[in-house]
Amino acid sequence: MPDPRIKNEEQYRALVAKGYSKEKSARIANTPDAAVKGGKAKKYEEWTKAELYEQAKHVGITGRSKMNKVQIIEALRNN
Repeated sequence: MPDPRIKNEEQYRALVAKGYSKEKSARIANTPDAAVKGGKAKKYEEWTKAELYEQAKHVGITGRSKMNKVQIIEALRNN
């Protein structure tokens, strides 16, 4: 039975099967453009530290205020 909290159940199941955690899979599957391929966003290395900090804040990464740009990028990619 599909979970009503998951917007894109097919994508969620595929991500879990790929080895992503249920939490991360749900977060990805619930984004507004969950079924749309990306490619329009610039790479994290091109973002300013302030932009990265705001993204880390939005995602809920703790300890971000003490991280440098490279550490924030790593945390965002591994969250």
